[in-house]
Amino acid sequence: MTTDAFLADCRARLAFDLLSNTWNAVVLWALRDGPRRPVELRERIGGISSKVLTETLRRLQFNGLVDRQAHSDATSRVEYQLTPLGRTLLAPIDAVGAWAFEHGDEVMAAQEAAGAPDPQSARSTC
Repeated sequence: MTTDAFLADCRARLAFDLLSNTWNAVVLWALRDGPRRPVELRERIGGISSKVLTETLRRLQFNGLVDRQAHSDATSRVEYQLTPLGRTLLAPIDAVGAWAFEHGDEVMAAQEAAGAPDPQSARSTC
């Protein structure tokens, strides 16, 4: 890897851009156990609107990380599942989650020490 690996138009930056959207990693993680219908994903994730879920699924599909399967049975159901490429992001997402579990208290303490809470930060008790 060169020293310019994180500059514009590089592959490393592409990966960070994919994971920087709050919902991308959450939806990918929610699909790790197999195909899900949008209603099932909303229930599993919680706190995501139908509109945002649809936008996220379309973005993930556009990037080759999720497949959309329309079933032509009586219910006309749609399911989403990870592609093989999407599955390759599960390990990095898990690593970030493990880091957050280990260091989340330190980050929150630093935020509190800095003063007013950042409106962009998501405080969670999980």
